[in-house]
Order: sequence, then C-alpha cells, then structure tokens
Amino acid sequence: MLKMLTTQLNGLFQRIADKEADQIEDGARLLAQAAVGEGKIYIKGFQEMKAVEAEAASGAEPLPCGCPLDSMDDLAGHDRVLLVSRFAHDPEAAAAAAALRERGIPFVAAAGRMPNEEPSLAQMADVFIDTRLTKGLLPDENGGRTGFPSSLAALYIYFALKLTIEEILQELE
Repeated sequence: MLKMLTTQLNGLFQRIADKEADQIEDGARLLAQAAVGEGKIYIKGFQEMKAVEAEAASGAEPLPCGCPLDSMDDLAGHDRVLLVSRFAHDPEAAAAAAALRERGIPFVAAAGRMPNEEPSLAQMADVFIDTRLTKGLLPDENGGRTGFPSSLAALYIYFALKLTIEEILQELE
C-alpha cells in the first residue's frame, strides 16, 4: 500500500508541476507585488488547508511578508491574498473570494476544480491553481477511492509559490 501511495503522490505532484506551472508563476508574481511594495501576503486556508497558513506563518522558512488572514478588515489595497480550499466550489471559500473581489484585493486561489460547479474560485480568482485532486488516490475494497491528500497537494503548491516568490525578490535586489 505504501508503494502505491508514494507512486500516486509522485504522479499528483508531477501533474501539478506539468499542468499548473504557468499559473504558479503568475500567482507568485501577483503575490510578490505585496512583498515588493508595502503590503502583506495574507493566507486563508479552509478546513485542512489551514496547514498552508501554519507553514507560511510559522514553518521553518516562513513566507516573506506572509501571515494568516484573520479578518477582511486587515486588508489594504497593496495587500495580496492566497486562498486555499479542498474544492473550488466550497461555499466558505467562495464567500471569501466574493468579499475580496468586492474590496478590489487581488488574490490567488488553489483548490481542486470539479467540472460545472458554481460558484467557483476558478472564475473569481485573479490566478487559479488547480490541485488536480478531486477524488481519493487509491482504490479501496468496496470499489471506491480512498486517500485524499488535499493538504499535501496544497502544501506542494504553496512551496512552489514560495520558492518562485523568493526567486522574483532576489532578482529585484
């Protein structure tokens, strides 16, 4: 089972790297605008995606200018936001996205995109990064799927964004 899980995770990370590279680059550029200016990069994770908030704020290598988004009242026009949700149609994430759009705050969203789901972060975000995860990775004994590592996919995307942001900031020095 461990070998199958490892193989599937490697495949998931490779799909994200192959299919979302441009969006990760665009997302990093958008978020880096806050770090270059006087803004902050706020991170809001929903449910298990709070792992991304924790990593950005108190991981071994915190995100430059990064902090959790506790209140929309904290935001200013020069700030940027990263929203992370299991699915792009999550109602709580969609409400946060609508509030950001209303306030004119540019944001990046990362989530699994289900076809034909509305409202969707994919349509609302300035940059949308698909986790490429909409069902479990491994078959179970009942013919279903199990093993839904959405937080691992989100953390992979977060680190790709973080490393790209740091690269951008180094080039500007």
